[in-house]
Amino acid sequence: MNLKDWAIANGVHPHTAYRWFREGTLPVPAQQVGPRTILVNIEANSSPSVTGGLGLYARVFSHDQKADLERQLARLAVWAATAGHGVVRVESEIGPGMNGGRSKAKRLLADPDVTTVVVEHKDRLGRMNVELVEAALAAS
Repeated sequence: MNLKDWAIANGVHPHTAYRWFREGTLPVPAQQVGPRTILVNIEANSSPSVTGGLGLYARVFSHDQKADLERQLARLAVWAATAGHGVVRVESEIGPGMNGGRSKAKRLLADPDVTTVVVEHKDRLGRMNVELVEAALAAS
């Protein structure tokens, strides 16, 4: 799969995905096959495993913090790549953490391929009742 297509499918800006590739922090294996073509090996992460896959989630409150959003995603991707975990979904959004109207967080939590959700801080997932979400994820 082309790097740009992978980035769009996983909710990552193509420039961010290319930067991760250059820095060696892309959470999936990829190789450059031409001067402008980078192919992502999605087969490596699609094989079934006992522990399932990771879902990376980052959130900031306002558009002024968009740079921090990309830094959060980069740190999460570096951690996952360093630890050797397979990332099956990446979601990020801008909005408050007090309400439940975050569509990308809901998509991430509803994805059956995601068995573990990784956030930089608990309050990125939600300001209140994070323990309830943890209990629900642990039970499934």
